[in-house]
Amino acid sequence: MTGAGSGIGRGIALRLAEEGARLSLMGRRVETLAETQAEARRRGSPAVQVFACDVREPARIDAAFAATQAEGPIHILVANAGIGGPNVPGPGDRWDDLIATNLSGVYFCMRAAQRHLAPGPDVRHLVAVSSVLSRFGVPGYTGYCAAKTGVLGLVRALALELAPGNVQVNAICPGWVESDMSRAGIASIAKSTGQEYASALRMAVQQVPLGRMNTPEEIAGAVAWLVSEDARGVIGQGIDMNGGSWMG
Repeated sequence: MTGAGSGIGRGIALRLAEEGARLSLMGRRVETLAETQAEARRRGSPAVQVFACDVREPARIDAAFAATQAEGPIHILVANAGIGGPNVPGPGDRWDDLIATNLSGVYFCMRAAQRHLAPGPDVRHLVAVSSVLSRFGVPGYTGYCAAKTGVLGLVRALALELAPGNVQVNAICPGWVESDMSRAGIASIAKSTGQEYASALRMAVQQVPLGRMNTPEEIAGAVAWLVSEDARGVIGQGIDMNGGSWMG
């Protein structure tokens, strides 16, 4: 899985470790991946590999998947790596980086996984982490919203491509989650509105009907369900898990 060093990615990796999965952890920061690796082993994963790679670089991604396949069959991909934050037009616009990481990176990982998946007939899974911002727009977040919405289009199209081979492709759409990315988002809101961090946090949570953020472990539980027999036949879906901030 990608982006496994912290937040949602770390939560998913540890949940799958508890389920007994062999893991390959990919990301840009080897130090945080190593921490997840050690904890995943402690929680029961029989084997955990670490690969330093950037999802914007398809050749390195493919090499990591090839190395993973050499150690054992690949049955599940969780494409979680992503970056957040706003972008503004003009010099310094982050549009290209947001699209390259959050959309193209998911595509590169899913195609690499497709090339290296275990052969059928057993079911295999590709899961992307999208966002509640794939459901509605936020001023100043054009790049992030566009990329995460694009992930859902990618998931739907690829689900149809791969369903005849017994591969289920789906996405999870989290809202606010207790993570470094969410904390950075709250800090950005605080700065742009002239508030203290605590005030911006209260404002954000008040907009969630349940009045709380999800935890990485809760998102991980949804992913564990998606790759289980209980979700057999679920394809091309964006599973919303956002405390009620979007109801489709």
